[in-house]
Amino acid sequence: MCEEVKVMIRHIGGYPPTYNPETKKEIRQHKPKLFISGHSHILKIMYDDKLDCLHMNPGAAGKQGWHKIRTLIRFVIDGKEIRDCEVIELRSR
Repeated sequence: MCEEVKVMIRHIGGYPPTYNPETKKEIRQHKPKLFISGHSHILKIMYDDKLDCLHMNPGAAGKQGWHKIRTLIRFVIDGKEIRDCEVIELRSR
Protein backbone atom coordinates (compact mmCIF):
# COMPACT_ATOMS: atom_id res chain seq x y z
CA MET A 1 0.00 0.00 0.00
CA CYS A 2 1.04 3.56 -0.71
CA GLU A 3 -1.39 5.97 0.89
CA GLU A 4 -4.73 4.31 -0.03
CA VAL A 5 -3.56 2.75 -3.30
CA LYS A 6 -2.72 -0.94 -3.47
CA VAL A 7 0.49 -1.24 -5.48
CA MET A 8 2.10 -4.31 -7.04
CA ILE A 9 5.68 -4.18 -8.31
CA ARG A 10 7.30 -6.91 -10.37
CA HIS A 11 10.42 -6.95 -12.53
CA ILE A 12 8.97 -8.93 -15.45
CA GLY A 13 5.21 -8.73 -15.82
CA GLY A 14 4.15 -7.95 -19.36
CA TYR A 15 1.57 -5.37 -20.43
CA PRO A 16 -2.23 -5.19 -20.58
CA PRO A 17 -3.73 -7.44 -21.78
CA THR A 18 -0.76 -9.76 -22.33
CA TYR A 19 0.69 -10.14 -18.85
CA ASN A 20 2.74 -13.23 -18.20
CA PRO A 21 0.57 -15.99 -16.66
CA GLU A 22 1.94 -15.70 -13.09
CA THR A 23 1.52 -11.92 -13.09
CA LYS A 24 -2.05 -12.10 -14.38
CA LYS A 25 -2.91 -14.60 -11.66
CA GLU A 26 -1.44 -12.33 -8.95
CA ILE A 27 -3.17 -9.21 -10.29
CA ARG A 28 -6.51 -11.03 -10.24
CA GLN A 29 -5.82 -12.35 -6.74
CA HIS A 30 -4.52 -9.12 -5.11
CA LYS A 31 -6.42 -6.54 -7.22
CA PRO A 32 -3.86 -3.70 -7.17
CA LYS A 33 -4.85 -0.26 -8.50
CA LEU A 34 -1.27 0.35 -9.69
CA PHE A 35 1.03 -2.24 -11.26
CA ILE A 36 4.64 -1.26 -11.92
CA SER A 37 6.88 -3.54 -13.94
CA GLY A 38 10.01 -3.24 -16.01
CA HIS A 39 12.52 -5.39 -17.87
CA SER A 40 11.56 -4.34 -21.42
CA HIS A 41 13.33 -0.94 -21.21
CA ILE A 42 10.29 0.51 -23.03
CA LEU A 43 8.49 3.30 -21.18
CA LYS A 44 4.77 2.67 -21.21
CA ILE A 45 1.82 3.88 -19.14
CA MET A 46 -1.56 2.36 -19.83
CA TYR A 47 -4.81 1.64 -18.05
CA ASP A 48 -6.22 -1.89 -18.01
CA ASP A 49 -10.02 -1.51 -18.09
CA LYS A 50 -10.61 -5.22 -17.62
CA LEU A 51 -8.60 -5.42 -14.38
CA ASP A 52 -9.24 -1.81 -13.24
CA CYS A 53 -5.52 -1.20 -12.83
CA LEU A 54 -3.01 1.40 -14.04
CA HIS A 55 0.14 -0.16 -15.49
CA MET A 56 3.45 1.72 -15.55
CA ASN A 57 6.82 0.71 -16.96
CA PRO A 58 9.36 3.48 -16.33
CA GLY A 59 11.65 2.40 -19.16
CA ALA A 60 15.34 2.25 -18.28
CA ALA A 61 17.52 4.68 -16.35
CA GLY A 62 20.68 2.56 -16.35
CA LYS A 63 23.77 3.04 -18.47
CA GLN A 64 23.84 -0.57 -19.73
CA GLY A 65 21.41 -2.18 -22.14
CA TRP A 66 20.14 -1.55 -25.64
CA HIS A 67 18.03 1.53 -24.87
CA LYS A 68 19.22 4.82 -26.39
CA ILE A 69 17.45 7.20 -23.98
CA ARG A 70 17.35 6.81 -20.21
CA THR A 71 13.88 7.41 -18.78
CA LEU A 72 11.97 7.42 -15.53
CA ILE A 73 8.49 8.34 -14.33
CA ARG A 74 7.59 10.67 -11.47
CA PHE A 75 4.04 10.78 -10.12
CA VAL A 76 2.06 11.56 -6.98
CA ILE A 77 -0.12 9.25 -4.94
CA ASP A 78 -2.45 11.34 -2.77
CA GLY A 79 -4.95 9.27 -0.83
CA LYS A 80 -6.72 7.15 -3.46
CA GLU A 81 -5.60 9.38 -6.35
CA ILE A 82 -2.69 8.79 -8.74
CA ARG A 83 -1.87 12.10 -10.46
CA ASP A 84 0.72 14.50 -11.88
CA CYS A 85 2.54 11.85 -13.91
CA GLU A 86 5.72 13.10 -15.59
CA VAL A 87 7.99 11.32 -18.02
CA ILE A 88 11.60 12.37 -17.47
CA GLU A 89 14.33 11.79 -20.02
CA LEU A 90 17.88 11.70 -18.72
CA ARG A 91 20.99 12.29 -20.79
CA SER A 92 21.89 9.62 -23.30
CA ARG A 93 23.87 6.65 -22.11
